[in-house]
Amino acid sequence: MANKKTNKINLHPTAGYLLLKPFEAETKTSSGIYLPDSADTEKPQKGKVLAVGPDEITDSGTKRVSPAKVGDIVIYKKWGGSEVKINGKEYLFSKFDDILAIEKS
Repeated sequence: MANKKTNKINLHPTAGYLLLKPFEAETKTSSGIYLPDSADTEKPQKGKVLAVGPDEITDSGTKRVSPAKVGDIVIYKKWGGSEVKINGKEYLFSKFDDILAIEKS
């Protein structure tokens, strides 16, 4: 029997952080025109939550709970988070405070 390769990443965010898989920039406009790789396109500020760190304890001693759960699609601050590249794939560690909205279906 062949081994199945999984795409599961073995990273666990620390307290107050989420691990996100950012969405790729669009390569096609709404009118159907394909954009070249050299086009100056901004990455969307949208990603899927892959892992959630434990609740954060603030300086004042209150507990800050994650605004999102694993599987949620979120909108995050433009300059928020720290990008990391693992095995050629990009991920983003984002603070709970950097999450602006959760997309509802």
